[in-house]
Amino acid sequence: MVASGNYIVENAHIVPITGDPFDGSLVVTDGKIAALGPKVKVPKGHERLDAEGRWLLPGFVDAHVHLGTHEEGEGWAGNDTNEATDPVTAAVRAIDAINPLDVGFDDALAGGVTTVNVNPGSANPIGGLTVAIKTHGAVVDEMVLRSPSGLKAALGENPKRVYSEQKKTPGTRLGTALTVRKAFAEAQKWAEKPAGERSADLVSQALEKVLNREIPWRQHCHRADDIATAIRIADEFGYELVLDHGTEAYKLAGRIAERGIPVLYGPLIVSRSKVEVRDRSPRGPGILAKAGVKVSIITDHPVVPIDFLIHQAALAVKEGLDPDEALRAITINPAQVLGVADRVGSLEKGKDADLVLWEGDPLDTRHRALRTWIEGREVQRYDPEAGTPIIAERW
Repeated sequence: MVASGNYIVENAHIVPITGDPFDGSLVVTDGKIAALGPKVKVPKGHERLDAEGRWLLPGFVDAHVHLGTHEEGEGWAGNDTNEATDPVTAAVRAIDAINPLDVGFDDALAGGVTTVNVNPGSANPIGGLTVAIKTHGAVVDEMVLRSPSGLKAALGENPKRVYSEQKKTPGTRLGTALTVRKAFAEAQKWAEKPAGERSADLVSQALEKVLNREIPWRQHCHRADDIATAIRIADEFGYELVLDHGTEAYKLAGRIAERGIPVLYGPLIVSRSKVEVRDRSPRGPGILAKAGVKVSIITDHPVVPIDFLIHQAALAVKEGLDPDEALRAITINPAQVLGVADRVGSLEKGKDADLVLWEGDPLDTRHRALRTWIEGREVQRYDPEAGTPIIAERW
């Protein structure tokens, strides 16, 4: 492996995402993309890597996962997604529950995913603060791209079920909406006080970031009526709204596009496990994109394994999503939603050298991610003899 250092990837089919594909080279210097183009001079002291005509893309971005907080194969001991003891837990932080040694991080690298946004779960009407991180490291603080990157909230069946079972509010959709409104009203009242008179209210501090549009409100919702409620409450309080899942968002595609609300669509490869996802459709991303909605595709890992992110994009292409838009839906679009597009999501000079070398077009699911780099360091290489990926040491 090229563990670190300066190098040039030559003879590659480069797909920069924000520009047209071309055959050429890409230069990495000190972990950043220093140059790229059809003809690039080999800088002095740079190692030469021959891509042999294979496809070079930016690392994929999955904007909605529970990676490291809902560990696979660990059962109850490894599940820290929901603090389901209070309907309003705006102050909890996903970063405090992430185990960077969760096997899912290895799967992410093997699937070409180099950036993820880790969310709290959807048990609570207001679930907590999200964090955008890279997918290789030993200590989560050293993997952070943006913290916090949003505030997770939930409408629909999940909070209804959790709190009706506890015989607490909310037990209905109207109770869930009331819970959200009350929390924002209290945060507004708290924020209006002079700084010296404010109590140490961590919940209101977190909600103030949303009200000030410092971070987006990440709204878990599936059904069209829940999406309408999400828009209604966002209009009342004036915050930046992002729709997570958006299973029936295609039914409101025009309205969502008019308001410029992004949709993080998915997971796609799942059964109709509950009433509110009965109308899930892999046609959804294509319908939304054609209407002008900024669409990202998500796995909700471990609901869908994170290395299947590209398989979901390919399925959406099969059902009508433009192939170029499908690649944008797992690169630059989610990077923009997360507020980290200045560093990741495309191959551009000055951005992090988060690169993946594919056998061919990644939308052809027969092709593997052969090599993965994060900030210029090679962190995954496929071993054809063993038939498995080799992951670089995290420690």
